[in-house]
Amino acid sequence: MAQQDRSEQTLKYLELLSHHFPTEQAVFTEIINLQAILNLPKGTEHFMSDLHGEYEAFMHILNNCSGVIREHVELILGETVDEADRADLCTLIYYPHEKLRLQRAQHADSPTWYRAILGHLITVTRALSSRYTRSKVRKAIPRDYAYIIDELLHTHPDESNYRVRYHDRIIASILETDATEDFICSLAALIKRLAVDHLHLVGDVYDRGGGSSKILDILLAHQGLLDIQWGNHDMLWMGAAAGQAACIVSVLRNNLRYGNYEILENDYGISLRELVAFADATYQDGERISPLIKAINVLLFKLEGQLIRRHPEWDMADRLLLERMDLDAGTVRLDDGCDWPLTTCDFPTLDPADPYALTDDEQRIVDRLVAEFRDSDHLRRHVNFLYSHGSIYLARNGNLLFHGCVPMNEDGTFFSMRCGDTCLSGRAYLDFCDDMARRAWRSGGRDTEALAWMWYLWIGFKSPVSGRLVKTFERSYIEDTSTWVEPMDPYFTLTRDEGPCERIMREFGLIPEDGHIINGHTPVKTLRGESPIRANGRLLVIDGGFCSAYQPKTGIAGYTLIYSSRGMRLKAHEAFKSVEDALARNLDIESETDFFAPVEQRIMVSDTDTGEEIRDQIHDLRSLLDAYRTGALPERG
Repeated sequence: MAQQDRSEQTLKYLELLSHHFPTEQAVFTEIINLQAILNLPKGTEHFMSDLHGEYEAFMHILNNCSGVIREHVELILGETVDEADRADLCTLIYYPHEKLRLQRAQHADSPTWYRAILGHLITVTRALSSRYTRSKVRKAIPRDYAYIIDELLHTHPDESNYRVRYHDRIIASILETDATEDFICSLAALIKRLAVDHLHLVGDVYDRGGGSSKILDILLAHQGLLDIQWGNHDMLWMGAAAGQAACIVSVLRNNLRYGNYEILENDYGISLRELVAFADATYQDGERISPLIKAINVLLFKLEGQLIRRHPEWDMADRLLLERMDLDAGTVRLDDGCDWPLTTCDFPTLDPADPYALTDDEQRIVDRLVAEFRDSDHLRRHVNFLYSHGSIYLARNGNLLFHGCVPMNEDGTFFSMRCGDTCLSGRAYLDFCDDMARRAWRSGGRDTEALAWMWYLWIGFKSPVSGRLVKTFERSYIEDTSTWVEPMDPYFTLTRDEGPCERIMREFGLIPEDGHIINGHTPVKTLRGESPIRANGRLLVIDGGFCSAYQPKTGIAGYTLIYSSRGMRLKAHEAFKSVEDALARNLDIESETDFFAPVEQRIMVSDTDTGEEIRDQIHDLRSLLDAYRTGALPERG
């Protein structure tokens, strides 16, 4: 009976498939097409992490594809175009609108220049398009010039050179119209789209830099395939948008400390007027901590205390520090048993009998902020995008991507976390965290348990996107920096060796010898001799310091990763100076390449997860073909 049910289900599936492929000829054609795709080179994957609102640096890395554009230009035009003109062409591809404006301003936009540039762009585009099916290239071509670009890409010399003359006539017609600059911009966009097939963002788009909203606007319009592995700062904003009060106050604190008022007020329409007025009326001025930050700190520690008390399974009682303050003595007692001097004793809203209770004024402000975060349409669009394109982790093409860690014990076993009525560890725990994050958003802020987990995921010691004991209170109120040290999950030490990395990869169903763990989250301090390649290549850490605040410690301005058909390359970037420098002097971000995982034979689509999916499709199509031939299903054509 079960076998019969399966047969009936298979036939129903094939009947649905027959709507797309109604005849034997249609099935043949699709099988041939799919078999051909399997023999194309693997598309290039581009990995970035920890953007932290650094909009200009992100845009330059996105535009130059971590140097991939320049490499292709060198390879394709290196023997026919001089170095200065190649650099000029690269800058034009990165910033076409801006570069063309500069050419006009310098009166350098002659017909000869335009013709040469169009020729170079078409040559580069044609070479890049050869790695894809014609159908895929057509889908990538900007719609306004789809027919013209498709013709130019497939013009080849013939016996009488008719096609070449046809090609030249198209170029001449473009130059004779007012469409030249727009056409150049379309070719530049297509080159960038073809240079990288898939973009992976391994967490932390938000916070520190002021351009997070602009980055997400760009990603929303990004035509290519992309995915995001949520970082702790992303999780914080996702929780805030869902209405989690402690997440909201943390967002305010982070962005005000870095002077990013614009993202709150201008980008997302979050008004701080009531909070500022309350702070000025309630807290003393003239101390190292401003009244506004004082008000935010107290709100934060009260809201966090309420969550910690309701969730003893998080084991965060050591963070309940408001109740350990002695304001008469001006000290706070930490877990080390010592009394440490406070930098301020200005806590007018604190009730010693119930230190985590909000006053009526504080509750009114929190309620207002929750409503503003939930009602921000722009923020909602961005967070919807993070959910639709994101996850806690991703296993793709043999690689395991996640932002932070898989929580572990000192002995290398997976940490077991109490999750509701059960304990979970390893992959099951990360799946639970992913589900909780989605529940918080789907519920519209009504699932208080899921909302509480959003805050824990942002800051919890055993959170897979955090993995450290965050010392916000000590950093706020104690001058002695020895109290600021934040212990990290054993994961970060253990995974410097191959054994734990291999154990993690097997936990997620991957073959350790064939792939890598790819993380962000912890800046690679190259000045101290740290390397992004760890555990004999099993672990790659690509947070090298996009955030300008980290660069004095890291010594570089970010690691990115390129995985093409020729293997893997890590790129270490110097700091991005400005778009103006890039335009005026063709200055690119200088990048060092570490080609650490080359391959002897090019990786083809058949070797990837996409190849596996295509083989499954071919199997289904062969079953449909058999159903047509045996009469189990009639052809529809």
